[in-house]
Amino acid sequence: MCTTCGCGEGNLYIEGDEHNPHSAFRSAPFAPAARPKMKITGIKAPEFTPSQTEEGDLHYGHGEAGTHAPGMSQRRMLEVEIDVLDKNNRLAERNRARFAARKQLVLNLVSSPGSGKTTLLTETLMRLKDSVPCAVIEGDQQTVNDAARIRATGTPAIQVNTGKGCHLDAQMIADAAPRLPLDDNGILFIENVGNLVCPASFDLGEKHKVAVLSVTEGEDKPLKYPHMFAAASLMLLNKS
Repeated sequence: MCTTCGCGEGNLYIEGDEHNPHSAFRSAPFAPAARPKMKITGIKAPEFTPSQTEEGDLHYGHGEAGTHAPGMSQRRMLEVEIDVLDKNNRLAERNRARFAARKQLVLNLVSSPGSGKTTLLTETLMRLKDSVPCAVIEGDQQTVNDAARIRATGTPAIQVNTGKGCHLDAQMIADAAPRLPLDDNGILFIENVGNLVCPASFDLGEKHKVAVLSVTEGEDKPLKYPHMFAAASLMLLNKS
């Protein structure tokens, strides 16, 4: 999980940021991150034994933390996760209060990559554009492709590139939302990074999480990724 592995520490680029020369219809530069030399110490990592089924399959999701990270005890993982999520949740509540004050409905669209949520969103925006004001925050690791597709519908959109990060968080929404010209009583759609794991844990300040599942992914996705579907208020079946 991102709450313990630190995968969200990559560069963040928000489209239109005047301090970012790669914003405004250009993707953030991609290059392998420099890795400092590490000295291996004699510290012994806490032992963790995965549970094993009769068939010999390994399960690392047991224990207090419900996951595993090399060199970190279950208790320490819990402490790190609680700290990360507490900071995010406080920011999310601040976002939620701002949206509520303007009576804006905020929906967080989550799915695996390629489920069709961008296409579904563009079609939805075309049908809503004459009846309710809308705006979109697009989340991807790189490129501004999806934001460009949204803008082609006439809907204001801003791209948030998360770099190595595999999900949006509350701070990113706090930075991006004020840059969108969304009226009171409007709808803000947040299209999260395609990922059925990490976005489940991060509250953005939305009213609802909406999970998009395409039939081509197989019927067992909710069983394989239960946390995401449990966190969602609504599931849309796509490509049917």
